[in-house]
Amino acid sequence: MFEEIYSPVQKIAFAPFNNLFVKRDDLIDPYISGNKWRKLKYILARAKAENKTHLVTFGGAYSNHLVATAAAASRSGLTATAFVRGEEVKNEMLLLCNLFGMKLIFTDRESYRDKHKLFEQNFANDAKAYFIDEGGASAEAIIGCAEVIGELTEPYDHIFCAAGTGTTAAGLLKGIQQQGLSTKLHIIPVLKGGSFIRDEIAKYTPLSSHLDLHLDYHFGGYAKTTPELINFIKTFTAQSGLLLDPVYTAKMFYAIQNLQQQGIIGKDEKVLAIHTGGLMGLFGMKDKF
Repeated sequence: MFEEIYSPVQKIAFAPFNNLFVKRDDLIDPYISGNKWRKLKYILARAKAENKTHLVTFGGAYSNHLVATAAAASRSGLTATAFVRGEEVKNEMLLLCNLFGMKLIFTDRESYRDKHKLFEQNFANDAKAYFIDEGGASAEAIIGCAEVIGELTEPYDHIFCAAGTGTTAAGLLKGIQQQGLSTKLHIIPVLKGGSFIRDEIAKYTPLSSHLDLHLDYHFGGYAKTTPELINFIKTFTAQSGLLLDPVYTAKMFYAIQNLQQQGIIGKDEKVLAIHTGGLMGLFGMKDKF
């Protein structure tokens, strides 16, 4: 359903790093970018195999996943509906969803908690409807994310990735295990109380010494920022030419820098950061800049 696309690895000039590389999954597609492309790749293949033609998913008003699902459905000749958490709003992300033909159902936060119930209440009689969890979390998504590791042509001492649900992290760990690598995988939860991500990873692949979770780089919680983080984004982008989003990738790169400053990551060790896209998240924080 998607063409096979392999994102490049690019060396980034950003002091004080000597060996910082970035897997540019943000370049895969402008709307189905980064880990969203990888998660949806096999989800849509399964939906097609089951003769489903209506994708039903979930997300917040600034969800990159919603835009990605809307775009993927449109290109694949499918229809799509999204339950949007919270009161009805208009923004750049939802505009794109509308343009791609996605139907939006704004849902109060209490009802939104039980996504399977919402699906059953609204689509129990729609044999063509296919449930896609928030963020694309699924066994199919794990397979797609694991392919990142198989695409690498050089070894790395450390691989970093930001995490919200743990799906991408589980895929990366599974890929490392499948390839028999000694690489250390560092996961940066972007929300408070991110230790649950370890349990989410364990649902899909055995935990191992390859995995480190760093819980202190959430900057107040999911989609929260501080002036320090915003200043870091401005400096990093000006020096490297690489755009970051405040929700995920900025927190990851800040963590890499901080861990190196602490000596946890050696100055000359080879570090690969997974750029998971999500740059449209900048629209939701334009007032911060």
